Amino acid sequence: MGLVSGAGLSDFGHQVVCADIDEKKIALLQSGTIPIYEPGLKELVARNEEKGRLTFTTDVGNAVKEADVVFIAVGTPPAEDGMADLSAVKSVARLIGRNLDGYKVVCTKSTVPVGTGQLVQEIIEKYKTTKGEFDYCSNPEFLREGSAVGDFLRPDRVILGATSDRAFEYLRDVYRPLYINETPIIHTTVETAEMIKYASNAFLALKISYINEIANLCEAVGADVHVVAKAMGIDGRISPKFLHPGPGFGGSCFPKDTQALVTQAAKWGVDIRTITAAIVSNQAQKERMVMKLKTLLGGELKGKTVALLGLAFKPETDDVRESPAVEMIKQLQQAGAQVRGYDPAATKTIQQVFPNLPVFPSWESAVEQADVAVIMTEWNEFRGMDLARLKALLRQPLVLDCRNILNIAELERLGFHYDNVGRKIPRK
Repeated sequence: MGLVSGAGLSDFGHQVVCADIDEKKIALLQSGTIPIYEPGLKELVARNEEKGRLTFTTDVGNAVKEADVVFIAVGTPPAEDGMADLSAVKSVARLIGRNLDGYKVVCTKSTVPVGTGQLVQEIIEKYKTTKGEFDYCSNPEFLREGSAVGDFLRPDRVILGATSDRAFEYLRDVYRPLYINETPIIHTTVETAEMIKYASNAFLALKISYINEIANLCEAVGADVHVVAKAMGIDGRISPKFLHPGPGFGGSCFPKDTQALVTQAAKWGVDIRTITAAIVSNQAQKERMVMKLKTLLGGELKGKTVALLGLAFKPETDDVRESPAVEMIKQLQQAGAQVRGYDPAATKTIQQVFPNLPVFPSWESAVEQADVAVIMTEWNEFRGMDLARLKALLRQPLVLDCRNILNIAELERLGFHYDNVGRKIPRK
């Protein structure tokens, strides 16, 4: 999020310094290497470096001193109590305070619980050593991994929870190209801006869990969830977005943000039952995929060779955090299955989680002499798989399509035994 935002802001014509205490990461960026997989990001960074608008440094203190606007874009992973871990946010706030030498707008893009803005302001006030002034703004990001560059350059809206009109005008000037293009720029309180982020992510996660449960019911009654979802999505009140059944949601946002929202609500004495149910439903959906696979294999996982195609939580990213594939690997290994995998981008990231997992260079090599192939991520190359070739490589024609991307008629014609999510009961 920080790198995409920094590169995007420089593309708007601003002078941007991306600062980080991670020397290895900064060295990679200074050498022209992008440390994450995100389509279009390398070109965006290179273009603005060439123009002299984007630089990278480990001297965070000096970067703060030279800035008019300081964006906080650090990680907020889940803490043990379910809330967001604000350690990095607090550390940055202290650093900003120590280097505050004039008026600045301090703006948080990280996903943080309601009340964090007040905390950041208090920390900066406590640690500042000069008479430097600042205003604060909550500017949550809504970037989807795999399409983050486009989301930043062409957002649906910009939320500015600014503490003063002066800060709002600063940030509106930062986002001036979007303002000119009539992108909605919404001025709210800090607390409202913080809540908008959590409410948005939790609602999308809720839609995913909802359509997954509808898919499970479709299996029981013999309905086709794709037709159901398409018909639902035509209704303007519902829309077709996020009505795509699958093995459950994952990634760096939905799992931690739903849990953080529920935990924070509980601290205020509010029970968010719908989001609690979505969290439970999502875990159950991941486990359901394992049971589907076990059934397809005749009730036995031990000793079976399973090829997982797709390891990232979604296509066009190498992020495996909370990926359904991670849960699948854990449960299969515990059951005694031999697991192998393939992903166009996530080889290195999955091996950070499972160092001994065999990861192959192509889907063909991954499925060769495997007992079953499992589609876990809807990469385009899997949509166009040669199913006859797949059948020839497998020990037996077994496929679990957790993303519903394979052609059912073709699977039937070739004699596959298969299962999917809410479309058709597997052939006996």
